[in-house]
Parts: sequence; C-alpha cells; structure tokens
Amino acid sequence: MFVPSHDETSPVAPRAGSVRRPAAVRAPGSGGGGSGRPPAGGSGRPPVPGRGRTSASRGGTSASRGGTSASRGGTSASRGGTTASRGGAPAGRGARPAGKPAAKGKGKAGRTPKQRRRRRLKIGAGILGGLFALLCVFIGVVYATTEVPSPDSVSTKQTTVLYYSDGTTEMARLGDENRTNVTLDQISEPAQQAILAAENRSFYTDPGISFTGIVRAAWNNVTGGSTQGGSTITQQYVKNAFLTHDQTFSRKFQELFLAIKLDNNFSKEQILENYLNTIYYGRGAYGIEAAANTYFGVPAAQLTAQQGAVLAVLVRSPSGYDPETNPEGAQDRWALVLDAMAEEGWLTAEERAASVYPPVLPKTGSTLGIPETSEGLIVNQVLQELEGTYGYDEQQIRAGGLRVTTTVSKQAQDAAKASVEEVMTGEPDGLREALVAIDPRTGGVVAYYGGPKGAGDGVIDYAQAQRQPGSSVKPYVLATALEQGIGIDSRRDGSSPMKFDDREKPVVNSGGTSCPACTLTEAMTKSLNTTYYGLALEVGAEKVRETILEATGLPEVWEVGGLAESTTLANADGGTGSAIGIGEYEMRPIDQAHGFATLAAGGIERDHHFVAQVTDSQGAVLVGTPPDSGEQVIPANVANDVTVAMKEVAGYSRRSLEGGREVAAKTGTQGQGENNSDAWMVGYTPSLSTAVWMGNDSPTNPIVDSRQRIIYGSGLPGAIWQRFMDTVLAGTPEEDLPDKALIKGDTGKGVQLPEPEPTPTPTPEPSRPAQPAVVDTDGDGVPDDKDFAPNDATVTKKPDPSTVDSDGDGVPDNKDFAPNDPTVTKRPDPSTIDADGDGVPANADPNDNDPTVPGTGGRSGGTPGPTTPPAPR
Repeated sequence: MFVPSHDETSPVAPRAGSVRRPAAVRAPGSGGGGSGRPPAGGSGRPPVPGRGRTSASRGGTSASRGGTSASRGGTSASRGGTTASRGGAPAGRGARPAGKPAAKGKGKAGRTPKQRRRRRLKIGAGILGGLFALLCVFIGVVYATTEVPSPDSVSTKQTTVLYYSDGTTEMARLGDENRTNVTLDQISEPAQQAILAAENRSFYTDPGISFTGIVRAAWNNVTGGSTQGGSTITQQYVKNAFLTHDQTFSRKFQELFLAIKLDNNFSKEQILENYLNTIYYGRGAYGIEAAANTYFGVPAAQLTAQQGAVLAVLVRSPSGYDPETNPEGAQDRWALVLDAMAEEGWLTAEERAASVYPPVLPKTGSTLGIPETSEGLIVNQVLQELEGTYGYDEQQIRAGGLRVTTTVSKQAQDAAKASVEEVMTGEPDGLREALVAIDPRTGGVVAYYGGPKGAGDGVIDYAQAQRQPGSSVKPYVLATALEQGIGIDSRRDGSSPMKFDDREKPVVNSGGTSCPACTLTEAMTKSLNTTYYGLALEVGAEKVRETILEATGLPEVWEVGGLAESTTLANADGGTGSAIGIGEYEMRPIDQAHGFATLAAGGIERDHHFVAQVTDSQGAVLVGTPPDSGEQVIPANVANDVTVAMKEVAGYSRRSLEGGREVAAKTGTQGQGENNSDAWMVGYTPSLSTAVWMGNDSPTNPIVDSRQRIIYGSGLPGAIWQRFMDTVLAGTPEEDLPDKALIKGDTGKGVQLPEPEPTPTPTPEPSRPAQPAVVDTDGDGVPDDKDFAPNDATVTKKPDPSTVDSDGDGVPDNKDFAPNDPTVTKRPDPSTIDADGDGVPANADPNDNDPTVPGTGGRSGGTPGPTTPPAPR
C-alpha cells in the first residue's frame, strides 16, 4: 500500500507490534533541542534488514530505518544507530560534524523505473485476474440459473398478434394456420443435409454457439452495421423459439447461455428436429412438413436433395426467395446450397452436375392470416414498418410470437369505412376511394382506408396510389411565398384564361371564375388556378417542391409504386415546372395527410407510422415508440398564416363541420378539359389531419356520379371527409385555429386593386304635366275609362253579341226577338197576338193596347190598322 511522506514536525505512528520507547537522553553539549537515541546494541530495537528506504527530508537528506537521516538542522542516525541533534552537533557513534554532507544510506535504494513498471504490471494483472474471477463466478451463476423452456411452448409463442391502439382489441392473428410437427426420422436425410449446408455445416461438431457471430453482433451493435447472423442452428432455434429478436449484445449474451445449455441438455438430433419444426418457410407454412406439402405436394420424408435445397433457401427470407416471385434469386441461392452439399460430400459430383431446379407448386389463395377486409391493408403497412424501420425479418415476424400494438383507433377506422360506404351507396362501381387520418401531435396513423379488399388476388391499396393532387397543393405554394415575405393579403391577377411564358396552353379557372386582383386568401378559397400557377412561377417551382418534400417527408426519388426510381414531384424528364402550383405532379393520399399534419402542428414534421409498441409473447417490450419531437421544417409563423388562409375553404365548399368547429381545408380536382380524373378533400384541426381521394383505375377516364355529373373535390370526396371528421371529433373539445396573419407586406410582384369606376350623373328629363290618377274600380287591370264594365271584374270590354245570351234560351241576343224573355226566341205571328185581351187580334185591333177599343173589322179592303209590337218583359 502506498504511504505518503510525513511531516517531520508530526509524530509518526510506530510499526505494528513495536513498543513505544521513552525519549532518548539529550547528549551533553548537543547544542540543540533534538533528542538523541541509545547507541547501537543498547535498549533500542535493532535495525531490521531489508526494510530501509531513503527519502528526502525538508531540511536535507535522511536515510531510512537502519540507515541515516538528515534532520532539519543536520544529520541523524536511524533507530538503532546514532542520532545527531537538531542543533547539528555529533552525538555518539556514527555522528558527523554539522554541515557535512550526509553519508549514503545503508538501507535499500529507491526503485528504478523498470521496477516501478513491473510493480504496476503486477497490480494491473491482479485487478484483471480479480475481475476475471468475478466474471467466471457470474457466468457460473447465470448458467446454473438459466432454464431451457419446453419445446412444447414454441407453437403458441410463434403466433404473432396485431392490436388496435387500445392494445386489447385484436386486428389480426398471424402464424397458426398451417403447421404439422414431425420427428426427425420423418424428414428425408437429403433435406436435413440441405438445411445444414445452407445454415450450419458444422452443426454436429460445434458446441452449439458461434463466438464469431456474437463478436460480429457486438461490433455491429456499436458501429450500426448489418445485424445479420452467422449464428449456429442451435442459436437460431433459441432465438426463434425462446428469445426476443432484437440484434443487441445483451440478447446475444442470453442466446449464448441458452444455446450452450440446450446443447448440453438435448442431443443434436433433438435440436435439429425442433428447429426444422419451428422454421417459417413462407406461404403460411410453419415447419418442414407443411413446407414440403405447400411447395411440392409431398411429405417431408419424400423430399429430394434438390427439393430440400429449395426449402433451405427459404429459411433466410421466405418471401424474398419465393420461386414464384423471385425465380432468378431463388435459383442462384439454390445452386450455392447444392455446391455446399457437394463440398461436404453429401452429393457426388455426378449428382451435383445432374441436378435441375425442381418444379414448384403455384401459390394458393391463402391470405396468411392477413384480413381480407380493408384492415388487411393496415396489417401490410405494419409488417413493412417492422421490416423496414425496426429491422425484423420475415422469420421473426411470422414465427416470433410478437404482440404489436398499432396506432390505428378502432373507432376511427370504423368511422372511415362507414363514411365511405354511406356516401358511396348507389354510386358507380368503378369509382375508387381512399382515406388516411393522422394525429399531427405524434405522426401516428389514426385511420387508414385504401379500399374494401385487404388480401388475396387483385388487391390494390389506393391510399398508396400515386395520383395528381390538383389544387390541394396550393397551401404549399402559399407557404413558399410566405417564406419569401409575400403575405396572404397580397394581391395577384386571377383572370381566366391566362397565358404564361413557360407554358403553351393557357391556364383556366374552374367554372370560368375570374378575379383580376384577388388576395391570396381569396384565391385559396375560390381555388383560382391562374393565381397559384403564377405564384409558383414567381417564387420558383423548385422552392415549392422543396417545401412539399419537407412537409410530407417524401424522398427525392420515388422508392415504390409505378413511379419507382423516378424523380419525385417532377415530369417524365425529371424537371419540375410551375405546374406544381396546380398539382400536376403525383402524390399519394397518405402524403397529403402527412403534409397537412405538418401544417396543423405549426410546421413541425413528424414521420407517419403505424407501430406504437412491440412486445414478445411474455410482455417484454421490444419496441416502444418514443415521443417524436419532430423537426421544424416550415417556420411557425408561415404555418400560422397558411392555416388562416385555409379557414374559409370548407364553408365556401359547403363542407363546414358540425357546431361550427374550426377547420383548415383545401379541395383539389385534376383532369383533362372538363373531365376530372381525380378529386380530393384534405383538411385538419390541431388534433386530426385527414385526406380523402377519389378516382378510378385509369386516370384517362372521367369520374362522374350516379347522375352523370362531374365529381369535384367538394362533392363526394368532400362528403366523405365531412362525415368522417364529424364522427371522429364528436364529443371532443373544440380546438381553436389561428385567425390573425403574422406576416405582412408583399415583396413580390403584386397587383393593385382596380379603382372603382365613377358613377355617371344622370341627365334630368324635362318636366311633364301631371297625369291623372289611374282608377280601376273592379281591379281587373283595366282602367275604368277603358273598361266596358268598370264594376265587373269579369268583363273588360264590350262583349261580342253573337256570344251573349242574356235570357239563357239558347238564342244569341242579336238573333233573339226577346233577348230578356226565355219564352220568346223569334218574332210572333200578329194574327195570334191579342195584346189587350179584347178578343181582337193585334193585326185587326186599332188599339191593341186598349181593350175598350175593338177593331173596326177592317178598313177598306179589310186592311188592319197599324200595329205596335209588344214591349219586352
């Protein structure tokens, strides 16, 4: 142990076992205050050989015990020798005159650098040895306490289950539909050898572990390199059957102990048998017996070396090397397996040369546990995320017994399906729909509808369809302009049609709407194409593209779909023009939900995702999505103003939310001429961003509704969007959106509001004499002075006599002898009329109206007197 040097003014503790000596008698004439010690051979303790050492004192030099030491005032002998007093005078044997240099100590000299290095090495070796001993004890304890689970539990553990966001409602169950365990003697030897050749040639001779594999995993865990194996079959079996699947050193450490203990507790044959029964071979086949039947229609006992090699290739990546989907890759690896079998002596050179790839049965209609309903599309997205984001392979997913909680809400998913079904009832069958909803606060996908079919032949996920978004991209154009200092109250020419220098055909507004000096907010609400095409040209098409890529998380180059490997948001030549301002470059519904979620979150972009948590079958957390703080890709004041500009769109499109809930939205329509091929409605509140798309399988065909009307974004897509948003947000607190713009001014090419035209002053007309008031007594619209019957509303002019029959006898008045006497219709015969009743006919009575005057019987010639016709009655 290291002992620090002491101060000579302080007492030094005696060595263990020594007896404290009395103070020495001061030597006469010492001249100092020091105390002497008895001479050698006296009562003092004799020197101890080999324990002396030298050290420099504060006053000079001192020899160690058994030697000499110089005091502050001179020199002194060590215990058992002579001591010079502090005054410097010599006292007894061994003393020297004051001022003389101290004699060289007689004890052991100080250690050399080489000795010190040796000492340090010994100390280090001792420490390492102690640590190694502790490690050995730890390993022994861990090994002794490690329990190997029963292989009987593997089948249950291998079933992977997916849940909705509540963590309890099951969405799908994968893994337990095609499995038959067999004994090793029921598996052909060539098939066994093929598996060994592909995965672990030294299986029967190794200790069950691969130290290089463990070191490789540790190194990759530190450097972030590939996490692929190099594990033995025993380790693979342990990993697949009993452990989690994270590629970490701690998991490899567990794998090491279990593999060693498994190798000690079970025979190689038992381990290989269990391994072959637990491997997933693709197409829903778990275990080699099911795989033999699925791919070749034979039991495992009848597999040939060539067929076994086909199955051996599938162990590494069942879907990646499926002979039907990747025949070239499958056959290349198949040849390598046969080469390895030949090298091990399991195939002769002649057999290898004669080997041909065996025929494989076609895929069946099995869905492999993926739901055939729309939820199957969600499951596919989850599986892709587990593989692409978290590094799980198909073997781990299909046979690993994972418990995956998704971000999808059961209530929101049901609302998505119901909204589509209710709105589209009775509409043409050829129409296609997609709906994606994202929580802007987390990036989690809340609802996902890409079509009614989720698995089987002909499945298309329309939520991933690359289609032209039309006017629904205009908020990104506005965001780009705002970053350049162009406020939402800036005015631009929105006349229609308009010609632009970078485009041959003129740009027109839907419905012919024209606005020579609308604000950008008004142009957003009215969806003026000419305004936003010109604005994209003004601020730069590439700048708009950058804004969209940042807001949506889209890559520079499409990685999937029909546009794979082509430049994102560009034409066929890879260039981006001002047409980006009116949505002529393809995006997907999930991209629009993502981009609008960024705006809803104040410009903070978060990756959209489906996986919330992954645990193993025992509940141990393997993946827990941490809170995503996101990245500020659009300045907060810009996102604020874009939202303000979008707040009137839903109301203008007659798609306001219930209760007047605030929402920012944008419609979009794309097509050729008057025919539309794509229609969109996208909008958000602070907690929900939803995109709805509608189209058909061919963008060249127009989309029309059941009444043959052109479909616009505010039509059927808007109805689906509105119904979904109202349903999901019902009962939730209302959330405010910003209502005040923060960026003022216009640094761009604005236009002035036209001056209103002056109202012309009318020329006064010359005065006219006052006109008499018009009187219409019977209210028939004819003034009294022109009305034949001013008091009869049914008569306005003099009636035609030929149509009037006043007495109703059927004879018009102009032909009726007595128009007011229905009994008389014609003039009567005079010889039959006796008007005064004197018995003399009227034609013979001189006064037919006076009965006292009879007729004369006739005048000369018997001519009757003049007669007067009777008065009408």
